Amino acid sequence: MLIDRLSLALSDGDLSLPASGSIAVLAPKAGADIGALPKERVQIVTGFKPDFDAFSAAGYACARQSDGTFSAALVCLPRSKAMGRALVAQACDLVGPNGLVMVDGQKTDGIESMLRDLRGLTVTPAVLSKAHGKIIWFKAIPLPATWQAQGYQPVAQGFVTAAGVFSADGIDPASRLLADALPDKIGARVVDLGAGWGYLAAQALTRDTVKTLDLVEADHVALDCARQNVTDPRARFHWADATTWKPETAVDAVIMNPPFHSGRAADPDIGRAFIAAAAGMLTPQGHLWMVANRHLPYEAALVQHFTEVAEIAGDNRFKILSAARPSRQRR
Repeated sequence: MLIDRLSLALSDGDLSLPASGSIAVLAPKAGADIGALPKERVQIVTGFKPDFDAFSAAGYACARQSDGTFSAALVCLPRSKAMGRALVAQACDLVGPNGLVMVDGQKTDGIESMLRDLRGLTVTPAVLSKAHGKIIWFKAIPLPATWQAQGYQPVAQGFVTAAGVFSADGIDPASRLLADALPDKIGARVVDLGAGWGYLAAQALTRDTVKTLDLVEADHVALDCARQNVTDPRARFHWADATTWKPETAVDAVIMNPPFHSGRAADPDIGRAFIAAAAGMLTPQGHLWMVANRHLPYEAALVQHFTEVAEIAGDNRFKILSAARPSRQRR
């Protein structure tokens, strides 16, 4: 775990923080213990709203984008290799030549690959291994342009995505299946929970009966992509945790392809929280349409929160679930 590796590296004296200056912590996950760092010097930099909110509530200074100059930076390595490289390049830029850069990650996050790649650039990091991962640190150097964030990347049908967002390489087949199964009339006020880079919202907006469509997305990079992909004036964009966001007034329909992973582990509770949130924002006659991997046990949560539940389409991988008439007295 990060706290074990960071604390051990600092306590053993192998890793020394600069005596002064701010410390950027890039892309930490909520619950990551960074207590070994001096809190008053730390700025959390993350575009993921639940993580941003969790560290803000814990009293840390937080920013979506790095703000200021830093004497050190800690990168919490994500699963996306391209995103990980971009974060390390960003850390090097933030601290300047010879500033301290630390990178922490599990083996399953690709820390071994990152270490090999850095060594291939003549960087010689110090390394501490513990708890199925590593923390490495080195003096910053300018990294190649191929490591920098590449911005928007085109995918099918004129859409754009970016490294690290869900389904960055193309249209997600589950979202496509749901879009194809939606009825012609889905209501006037619609919410797309966990809207990602906007494919599902774009398909819903082909219906002229839709008057407003709120795209709710926790990943700010994905939401920026959605702004590029969905230019219809009926669309409204919200950087928010879909499980806690509330519309101004009750809505007629919710559409969603909820995430079901926390890190690499499957976590159906995320989808269940999406279902509860959807039920709470619908009118008494409101309707939810969602897609899920076939093995995920969402039917019980739907029955708990809705009067009418049915599987209306699917294939051997995914199921399209329809739920209507939220049963508020049972929530």
